[in-house]
Amino acid sequence: MWSFSFSEVTVDCGTNSMSVRWTESPSTTDPSLLRLGDCPPSSITVRPGGSEAVFNAGFDGCSFRRLVTEDGIVFEKELTLMASSKVSSVISLVVCEYERPVDWSPPLYDPVTFHTSGQGNLLFHMNLMNDDLSGVAHSTTFSLGSLISITATVEQAFHQPLVLLLEECVASTTPKLAQDSRVHPIISNKGCLTESKNTKSRFLPRRNLSEIRLSLQAFKFAKGEEVYIHCKLVAWDPDVMDSGKKACHYDSQSRSWVLLDDPSKSALCTCCDTHCRTRRRRTMGKSLAQPVVLGPLTIKD
Repeated sequence: MWSFSFSEVTVDCGTNSMSVRWTESPSTTDPSLLRLGDCPPSSITVRPGGSEAVFNAGFDGCSFRRLVTEDGIVFEKELTLMASSKVSSVISLVVCEYERPVDWSPPLYDPVTFHTSGQGNLLFHMNLMNDDLSGVAHSTTFSLGSLISITATVEQAFHQPLVLLLEECVASTTPKLAQDSRVHPIISNKGCLTESKNTKSRFLPRRNLSEIRLSLQAFKFAKGEEVYIHCKLVAWDPDVMDSGKKACHYDSQSRSWVLLDDPSKSALCTCCDTHCRTRRRRTMGKSLAQPVVLGPLTIKD
C-alpha cells in the first residue's frame, strides 16, 4: 500500500515583512527543522492529520536578499529543511516583490546601473564606473574588447574592519539566475578572476579594504544582448586570509596567479587552476556574504 504526503507553501507580503506558512498532510517532516534563511519557525502546530509551521519575518532579519531593479525592489530567501547541523535541502524560494517608488535612489550613489543590498549593520554597493573610476558610468553600452570598470563597496556601522572580496561572478542574460540561464564565468573558485587568464581583465589596487575594484575586458558572450553580472560579495576578517578567501588575477608576464592584497603571498592563488578550499579554523569568524546583480549592460562590436 502506497502513502503520500503533500506540502504547500504560501507567502503573504507585508510592508516591511512577510508571513510564510508551510503545511504538510499527512506529516512526514519535523517542522522544527525548517528554516527561513537562518530563522526558525515563529510557531509550529502538529496534528494527527498534518503539520504546520509559520514564519513571521521582517526583511531586516533572516538574511533576506534584496534586489533593486529598474522598476521594483525584491526580497527573497530560501525555505530549507535541516538534514543535519551542516546540511540542508531547499524546499522553496519565497519572494516578495514591490513597485519601486519613483523618487527612490540608492544611498550615496546615483548611478546609471547599480545594486544596493543590506545585511545586518553592513550595506553593500556595486557600480559601473567611468574609465578613470572618478564617478559612475554615464553609459551601459561597451565596445567588444574595451575595459569595463566595476567597483564594489561595503559600508560598515559599528563593526570590526572587514575586507571586501568578490567570491564568485558570472554574466547572464537574465536578471535572475535559473538552472537554464545562459552564463559566462568571470570569477570562480573562491576569488579567482578566471576571465584574466586570456584577457586584460584584472583587479585594480585597493584604495581601502572596504572597496574592491575590477577592470573587466568586454567579452563576446551574449554580444548585442542585455547582460547582467551576478556576484557574491563577501566581507571577511582581513587578518585571516586563505585559499578560500582571497582575490587573485592571472599575470600574463609571469604566467602565474597574483594575490591582489599581498603579492608576496600569491601561493594562496596556486589552487586557482585546480580547486580552492577554505581552511577551517576555530579562530575564524563568520563571513558575511551577499549576492548582488549589476545591469543590464550591452556589449557591441
